[in-house]
Amino acid sequence: MNPLQTTGLAAHRGHTALSVNVNKVALLRNTRSLGIPSVMRAAMLCLEAGAQGITVHPRPDERHIRATDVHELAALMKQWPQAEYNIEGNPFHNLMDFVRELRPHQCTFVPDSVEQATSDHGWQFPQDAARLAPLIAEARALGVRVSLFMDPLPEAMAAVRALGAERVELYTESYAHAHGTPEHARVLTAFTATAQAALREGLQINAGHDLNRDNLTDFLIAVPGVQEVSIGHALIADALELGYTATVRDYLRCIHLADAKA
Repeated sequence: MNPLQTTGLAAHRGHTALSVNVNKVALLRNTRSLGIPSVMRAAMLCLEAGAQGITVHPRPDERHIRATDVHELAALMKQWPQAEYNIEGNPFHNLMDFVRELRPHQCTFVPDSVEQATSDHGWQFPQDAARLAPLIAEARALGVRVSLFMDPLPEAMAAVRALGAERVELYTESYAHAHGTPEHARVLTAFTATAQAALREGLQINAGHDLNRDNLTDFLIAVPGVQEVSIGHALIADALELGYTATVRDYLRCIHLADAKA
């Protein structure tokens, strides 16, 4: 049973939650047939260190997270009832099978193609609206929160709300690339405006992609209402040097620093 019942979402209401994406742990494991590093062990150590959620993005080709991982993590998360399980992916590929069977706390719809190395754009409206609508309705009927992966476009937030999604995940790669450059302020303004538009529509806000210990605090100070950040590549890379526990705690430090400065 979870030895840290006081950590997690319940202990951080009003703060941004940290969800750790463990895809890169699986990617390294899959290079050999030894079962190491362990995805389950990584998730458990991150949760014990204070992470408030675990994210996976299973692709149809199982090049990193496998279906067995998704199911084993679902079982693990039952030992952490205050933490969130977020399964993300393309709902027109394999995501909905997991949503229907496992009913995670949250599913994040991402418009990636089968061959993409990583997500690189958000949904577009009105082009994607008609085909997304029934799947959003189905997930919500199953009791699963729906978040749509979106570019920082304030004008798109009303369309997201009209479809019935409850959250947006702001795709933050452009911010990460601009951080510390002359383009920083201009790019960040688009995220701030998008978050403000989302809040006006009654949407909740997540964020993710290339966030790290250098840029996370600045983003959270400037962008209002971010309830969750999903971080994988940078966090796992940091953990190779620092270990899972120290890394998660340092990302939480970045979040709490933003809270203190807000």
